[in-house]
Amino acid sequence: MATEKKVVLVTGGNTGLGYEIVKALYASSQPYALIIGTRTLSNGEAAVAKLKSEVATSNSEISVVQIDVSSDASIEAAVASISSTHGRIDSLINNAGAAFDFEIQDGKRSIRDGFNTSWDTNVSGTHVLTTHAVPLLLKSSDPRLLFLTSGTASIWETLPENWGNMVALPRINASPPAGWPKPPSVNPITSYRSTKAGLNMLMREWARILKEDGVKVWSISPGYLATGLGAVPKDLQRKMGAQEPHLGGEFVRDVVEGKHDDRVGLAIRAQQTQPW
Repeated sequence: MATEKKVVLVTGGNTGLGYEIVKALYASSQPYALIIGTRTLSNGEAAVAKLKSEVATSNSEISVVQIDVSSDASIEAAVASISSTHGRIDSLINNAGAAFDFEIQDGKRSIRDGFNTSWDTNVSGTHVLTTHAVPLLLKSSDPRLLFLTSGTASIWETLPENWGNMVALPRINASPPAGWPKPPSVNPITSYRSTKAGLNMLMREWARILKEDGVKVWSISPGYLATGLGAVPKDLQRKMGAQEPHLGGEFVRDVVEGKHDDRVGLAIRAQQTQPW
């Protein structure tokens, strides 16, 4: 049965940045029908229990749907369930993602497997889900489509002359010493940033495809956050300058609530537009 509350689906919503997005929306004064998309229902249910313990009161309702973006059958079943229960999606937040660069560097995955799995999760699966969800988005009076990208995906910022005063850019973009093999990186990101650059083009394609349908589309670059992504310990991420994850959740909430409608179709950071 359709609800009057804005229906928001957050993939990968049970942990990391996804959880912080759900939490920020759940704590908002605006009422939502929030849907946590999770590969394992028990993890989603645990996230709901944690959320309700951390946010005492809310105007929103929350539910869980099983969705694995690497499985077409899982995607189709999840969209059918949301269609039956809610009748539409007002905001689709494509947050589910993965990073396998440490596993590649440590020899736990081959380069091909790491790249292909990362691309399948971060780009292909996101595209399949979006394709299936579009009919529900078009039933909304204010449809919003968000893709969670990365600050590391900016090609323009890989050039030394564009680093400016941003401390992180030399760390991730400076060249290692000559010779082979190269020394291990403290934070390898080659496959991850490559897929996120691809995701930005996917966002531009969806912005083009859905422009005349009135769907607002963005890539959201939430900043470097201590979420433990890619098996990097959160404390190590903080030492490397990562901010607290709730800041990213609050930024995404602001996009959902219309505070960045002047930057539709772009990759956006909280304080600036991210260069391509």
